[in-house]
Amino acid sequence: MIVFDLKCRSGGHVFEAWFGSSKDYEDQKARALLACPVCGDADVGKAVMAPAVAPKGSSQPVSAEAASPQAPVAMAGDVVRLQAMMKAMAEAQRKALEGSQWVGRQFAEQARAMHYGEQERTTIHGEVAPDEAKALVAEGVEVAPLPFPVIPPEAKN
Repeated sequence: MIVFDLKCRSGGHVFEAWFGSSKDYEDQKARALLACPVCGDADVGKAVMAPAVAPKGSSQPVSAEAASPQAPVAMAGDVVRLQAMMKAMAEAQRKALEGSQWVGRQFAEQARAMHYGEQERTTIHGEVAPDEAKALVAEGVEVAPLPFPVIPPEAKN
């Protein structure tokens, strides 16, 4: 196995990718199978990497912290942007759940009842297994996954 730091051309995002060999990297690049996991840009290439130099037999081993190169400057900005995006998503979820009622594991049952007019429509949130969520969507019930887990009211201190 070989690991390369790759960098997208448009956003400058640096990310790590593992390949079976250098030839595998070249093959995947030629077939346009590589893409930036942050922005989806397919125009990626190898980024500058610090060489992995093994210590001499007589020298002391280097700690992992000392051996790790500092993150490239482009990565520092990416982390700040990612943190800002996560904070904005958490705030959007908080606002979306204002006035919403926690129904726990009764979510699928109540969502169906509202969909079929058996219960008054209201905003609810709760828990549902992935296969049950797919079944709700297949039935045309309007549901959406939340990006972050929700703590049930009874579990809060």
